[in-house]
Amino acid sequence: MNAVGPLRLRIGTRGSVLARWQAEWVKARLTAAYPDADISLTVIRTTGDKILDAPLSQVGGKGLFVKEIEEALLAGTVDLAVHSMKDVPTLLPDYLHLAAITRREDPSDALVSRDRIPLAALPNGATIGTSSLRRQAQLLAFRPDLRIAGLRGNLDTRLKKLRNGDLDGIVLAAAGLKRLGWGGEITEVISPDVCLPAIGQGALGIECRRDDATVNDAVRPLDDADTRACVTAERALLERLEGGCQVPIAGLAALTGDRLSLKGLVAGVRGERVIRDELAGPRGEASAIGRTLAERLLARGGSALLRELYAEKG
Repeated sequence: MNAVGPLRLRIGTRGSVLARWQAEWVKARLTAAYPDADISLTVIRTTGDKILDAPLSQVGGKGLFVKEIEEALLAGTVDLAVHSMKDVPTLLPDYLHLAAITRREDPSDALVSRDRIPLAALPNGATIGTSSLRRQAQLLAFRPDLRIAGLRGNLDTRLKKLRNGDLDGIVLAAAGLKRLGWGGEITEVISPDVCLPAIGQGALGIECRRDDATVNDAVRPLDDADTRACVTAERALLERLEGGCQVPIAGLAALTGDRLSLKGLVAGVRGERVIRDELAGPRGEASAIGRTLAERLLARGGSALLRELYAEKG
């Protein structure tokens, strides 16, 4: 497929254990498809990896985990990037796109508790570690007595803080734990009725330059049509709500045959108000379903709530 020599692919990735696992997973599938290709990883430290002493909501949100990698793509120093879709902003640079969205792992949030006690049975006033406003809002809506402690860092770092610290439990993405073979650490996979996941959670996105036909052709077989439809609906919801890590917004789509259903949520940071709704329609209308659900959430009080949240952020 490369007239001037063997296929060469340089994969840009963050340096965390999970990010490297994800990049290696993509590399293994590309190597299986193109045995003669020269495929390597380039580790790029992002702003989000450098700032660990403040919540993402205070330092710029999810784009912090992709900005430097996208700059490397645009500069031509890497050929593709592997991202957790929950970290990818809805607006991409003009010359980049998501050439593939891989088959989704479990999109749920998971509780890991020190004594393997499920969420509903944790003692009154238990302390839960998370720096996600989305998780905080929903956990407090379910259990207003809980105490929320800020928690940043890689998965292994967070698990160590649970074992060594004063936390009763932490909430993480089930997908990351399962990918790293740490599924046994999970005390409880939290129902989406209690904690609706982040947009795109559990899916990987492969970002490439739009005009690089060779790379686009190479990664296209990794695209999962069902996952792309679901993530497209979720990201359309998020884009219309103009949300990021600074406000508690959640969404999860699922397919039953050719019918796509989408649940969405906007909440106050302390869980004092939670606005939920859901909508279904043909999978071919994924973007429209996301936008329409967003409009319904806004009309039901989400617009005023978001204005208040952004005003508080200054």
